[in-house]
Amino acid sequence: MDKPEQSIPLIDFDPETFRRLGYRVIDMLAEYYADLPDAPVFPPRTPAEVAPLFDRPAPQEGEPPDGILDDWATKVLPNSTRVGSPRYFGFVMGSGTMMGTFAEALAASLNANVGAWKPAPAATEIERRTIAWLAELIGYPEGGGGLFTSGGTMANFTALLTALRNVVPYDTTEEGLQVEGLSPRFRVYMTDHEGHVSITRVADLMNLGRAAVRRVPSHDDFTMDLDALQRMLDEDHASGATPFCVVGQAGSINVGAIDPLDGIARICEDRGIWFHVDGACGAAGAMLPEKRPLYRGLERADSVTLDPHKWLYVPYECGCVLVQEPEKLRRAFSMHAPYLRGTLPTEYTGFDYFDYGPQMSRGFRALKVWMMLRYYGADGYRALLRQNIRCAEHLDRLVRASVDFEALQQPTLFIYSFRYLPAKYRQALDAGGAEAEATESYLDRLNQRIADAIQLSGFAFLMTTKVRGRTVLRLSISSHRTRPADIEQVFLKLREIGEEVDASGEAL
Repeated sequence: MDKPEQSIPLIDFDPETFRRLGYRVIDMLAEYYADLPDAPVFPPRTPAEVAPLFDRPAPQEGEPPDGILDDWATKVLPNSTRVGSPRYFGFVMGSGTMMGTFAEALAASLNANVGAWKPAPAATEIERRTIAWLAELIGYPEGGGGLFTSGGTMANFTALLTALRNVVPYDTTEEGLQVEGLSPRFRVYMTDHEGHVSITRVADLMNLGRAAVRRVPSHDDFTMDLDALQRMLDEDHASGATPFCVVGQAGSINVGAIDPLDGIARICEDRGIWFHVDGACGAAGAMLPEKRPLYRGLERADSVTLDPHKWLYVPYECGCVLVQEPEKLRRAFSMHAPYLRGTLPTEYTGFDYFDYGPQMSRGFRALKVWMMLRYYGADGYRALLRQNIRCAEHLDRLVRASVDFEALQQPTLFIYSFRYLPAKYRQALDAGGAEAEATESYLDRLNQRIADAIQLSGFAFLMTTKVRGRTVLRLSISSHRTRPADIEQVFLKLREIGEEVDASGEAL
């Protein structure tokens, strides 16, 4: 027998129910944002403690919506890292904004598929205009194009596959890499220390092999050595390999370094190699007139990646790739099928994004960038970017003024790496030999324990990384909510934890 009809609506809420639940969600969001400055940044719970909260069979019958929303407050939020906190400095993650939250809700309601123009006319044109705005703001040439992606990895994938299919002297689109009589070894180049692992992931996705990524030596300031690049290109060409792309960093992952982009552009132009700028972390800094000289040459790049969900504070997820010549994107990705357009084009046919990138179905990512750019304006964004840079510079001053910390870099943008190094260990380091190496090993463990402890305290969230082979503390100050006072509080907490851990012998 059929089950009796459920009382839970199976189509949509009626307007009054939707409005009541919507107001409740807004109240929950308002409370979340109000608590954000003082709430614990990280929940000190293990996976074994969190997983059972969500361990249940798939629901067979519907549940009342109020009970579902209850779980946000009792299960989801208490077990979430508050990435929007002014004291969140982990990875390189933007802080998300209230305007971005509104945009996400509106985009979800429309449920546009921005793969083609017909299912998403307004969304397509908003994306095209917003891409043009971003190019203008960072000084990239007019007349180019691009698209929004899930993040930096897919943006880099889009750029490098486009590079391969437009630089290699035979057609890899139809036959791929399996061309009879040819077994080319394709090569990509980036800095040895600061090149982002997403480029290696892209080489993997393209089935070039991870070894296809060649690491170019860098200078003491972590920027690419152009003489070394020239030598490597000569060696690889002589060996029969095919260099097809050089990747310059515009805001590297550990220290915010910016490679000599103009010099890389010249080398690539002379050799007919694609020049790609990985600006996922830092290309937005080109919006600042005082920083623009550091980016000289970015305007000569064949492609540039820029992640709005990093240093433009846009809610996840939203990466971006810009290109000088959109036709090269189309040449790399365009496919034909009658069900995508219909057999007879009409005047109601527009720009189809599925011809210009790897995704067929695409969400309305552009709306949050479009709305946030309009809300803050270029001047508002410049003020926020400068605020982050001032925080990094303030942290550098605190580090250099302390006898218990070691500065490893001059801050260029918003990423800053340094380490806890009590004065009593400096003599052992200066002595060299086995004693120095043992001390270095201890300092590696000590800095890792400091990062672990401040995470578990809930006071702040930061990560360690490796700089010149040593474990160091790294702050990615990419929140529009962070102020110098937050930096001072976190610095004092790091010193306090460092003294406690060192005295306790936990790092031995």
